[in-house]
Amino acid sequence: MRRQWTIAKANCWWSAQRWPMGCNFTPSNAINQLEMWQAASFDLPVIEAELALASSVGMNAVRVYLHDLLWAEDSAGFTDRIDQFLAAADRHGIRTMLVLFDSCWHPEPLLGLQPQPTPGVHNSGWVQSPGVPALRDPAQRGRLEEYVRGVVGRFSKDKRVFAWDIWNEPDNGPEVSACDAGELAAKAALVLPLLRDAFGWARAMNPIQPLTSAIWLGDWSSPDGLTPLQQAQTKLSDVISFHNYGVAEDFRQRVGWLRAFGRPILCTEFMARPAGSTFEAILPVAKANGVGAFCWGLVRGKTQTHLPWESWENPNFAGLADKWFHDIFDADGVAHDPAEVEFLRLLNAIDARAPHWPIVGVSGQRPKAAMRGDAATRAA
Repeated sequence: MRRQWTIAKANCWWSAQRWPMGCNFTPSNAINQLEMWQAASFDLPVIEAELALASSVGMNAVRVYLHDLLWAEDSAGFTDRIDQFLAAADRHGIRTMLVLFDSCWHPEPLLGLQPQPTPGVHNSGWVQSPGVPALRDPAQRGRLEEYVRGVVGRFSKDKRVFAWDIWNEPDNGPEVSACDAGELAAKAALVLPLLRDAFGWARAMNPIQPLTSAIWLGDWSSPDGLTPLQQAQTKLSDVISFHNYGVAEDFRQRVGWLRAFGRPILCTEFMARPAGSTFEAILPVAKANGVGAFCWGLVRGKTQTHLPWESWENPNFAGLADKWFHDIFDADGVAHDPAEVEFLRLLNAIDARAPHWPIVGVSGQRPKAAMRGDAATRAA
């Protein structure tokens, strides 16, 4: 089994990459990961058309969620569909970050026909992987190990895969979205052993791609101040990743904090327009600081992520009829904000003349501690 990449190896890998800029991708006709990938609803023509939209604004990477139940149902069919997706993305010059597990939203996923969207609700049908019952059942570990080893092993040498995201927001979920620190710690303690195992299972397949898991909560001004789960995420990751839906100054400060690890940095979720996390505000900062960036959403659809988070309170809420929360295009391919799309095309056309990105070094200056604002603590 390969070990965590050294800092030197991680930065060597990074120096060979074009600046990664892209989106979290779910096709507009899928309400969640299961509907995207199940054989009965997998829709390659829609996927191909929407990846073309991503490419049209210069995106060169997408982050895509998988699900353990899909492997349990039909491992061969599932990996074949992943291969079809990777081929479609590659045709558009896009590489893919694959997400293995996710702690967000509904805790009891079920295969089969998925629900219709709940009117007015952001991401009403998204599901956790593994579901909480499986997370709590030690007897499920064997099949989860088989899933991780099987999927990573199948694509461990595939250059179309940009990176492996082992676990999305492992300390999140509807049961902790409005709870106190003690409840957050309890959820994290439930996940932590499996998170560590999952990194090990993935590494055992000796992938050529880096492994990561993004932190998203709290004050990261000192590595010693991270929670036990966040310490595991950062200590096991080959490259450091994080989520941020704050304004440019908050984004810049958090990047400064994460420099302490000396590793390449990816922001794998950003862009919530009413919160001030916009393309125009964040991408110039990300690019200037050598940070990869993945917005949430591409085409408005059944996830309804153009709507705000359900518990979001913002003075601009009344203006959301004119300003989407996430997403860039409507289902007909028309841009929500043509000026925003033009900005993306200009930014990425400039980058196309510089195919390699500089190595990210360790900051010599210790940043000041600060608490993360509400705008940055929520996740899509």
